[in-house]
Amino acid sequence: MDPLQLIPFFKKQEPQILETIGEHVKEETPTDEKDRLDAFAARLADRFTGAGLETELLPNRTRGNHLRARFRKGEYVVDPASAPALLLCHYDTVWPVGSLETHPFRVDEQGWAYGPGIFDMQSSLALVEYVLRGVQSLNLRLPRPVTVLVTSDEEVGSQTSRALIEEEARRAAYVLVMEPPLPGGVLKTTRKGGAHYALSITGRAAHAGVEPEKGISAVQELAHQILALHSLTDLVAGTTVNVGVVTAGTRPNVVAAHAEALIDVRAWTGAEMARVNSEVMGLESSVAGTEVEVTGGINRPPLERTVTGSLFEQARAIGQTLGLDLHEAGTGGGSDGNLTGALGVPTLDGLGIPGHGAHADHEHIEVDTIGERAALLTALLMELTT
Repeated sequence: MDPLQLIPFFKKQEPQILETIGEHVKEETPTDEKDRLDAFAARLADRFTGAGLETELLPNRTRGNHLRARFRKGEYVVDPASAPALLLCHYDTVWPVGSLETHPFRVDEQGWAYGPGIFDMQSSLALVEYVLRGVQSLNLRLPRPVTVLVTSDEEVGSQTSRALIEEEARRAAYVLVMEPPLPGGVLKTTRKGGAHYALSITGRAAHAGVEPEKGISAVQELAHQILALHSLTDLVAGTTVNVGVVTAGTRPNVVAAHAEALIDVRAWTGAEMARVNSEVMGLESSVAGTEVEVTGGINRPPLERTVTGSLFEQARAIGQTLGLDLHEAGTGGGSDGNLTGALGVPTLDGLGIPGHGAHADHEHIEVDTIGERAALLTALLMELTT
């Protein structure tokens, strides 16, 4: 098939795709609302089944159920025995129930569509559905099978879905992550890794006026630790260590017996993550008599270009056949692509519909890019190699 025919084909479907996006947005699926998540996953499974896919709801006791979908065995695939392409999506959002009252689904005069979670990443769910419908409508033959994995807890670190994601990634030839792109439709070839830690300090309480010498201040110890932690930041390397939340003490006239801090770490490379992790986990007390305990660790390893570069270069060449000029960049936020990349599986991120404002009041997608993004994903499934 002439690749140049793909964009006009999907352009004609933009109104229908946008209508489906609106339906997704209006259901509201914050990560902590299991009943809503399960209902959404069931309806999405019905849509994927209607699109000719074999679908499976994967029960999840603590979060929403996950969803896996595939073409029926051998259909639309040249080599059914080959390793599949994995399309990685999530359907949970950061927006609480009721957000539609203040942020309704709407399209403005610029052709931007707004709504809670529309950019990150409800629009991608519709995009994937209509691309796979398009494969069938156009009677295309893909070189390998396709697996779609839609999870329910990406926005809170993928605690219940990580093992599933890694299991599917190990089977896959490559992974396409349907997270939103950077402004201008720029694909994501690097992402910082992230770590979270909880620092707990124990001292000894005493009356701050009557017998302060009998106290051991956990707050004083915390001050030393905050300075030590922030000194681990290396802005040249792009490594940041941030003590973002602190709690300590009971009253001004009591030497604090306890203090706590929550720490966020971000870094571009595995080596930097390992350096900071070793320092944080090895923290020792500075104030005699205090005890320091650190829990937590690395949540998402970095997504490095060593596992994204080849796919991006192929994607850029494929985009040119469609008349698209693709670019790449990095972001400090993490995604499930960090998990697949850490396994050494070729991964490309940011393939959702262009827009802006993830998690923000102005979250939106650009409607006139839906067709070209669908064409791009279709072409990638047809042409990418590993």
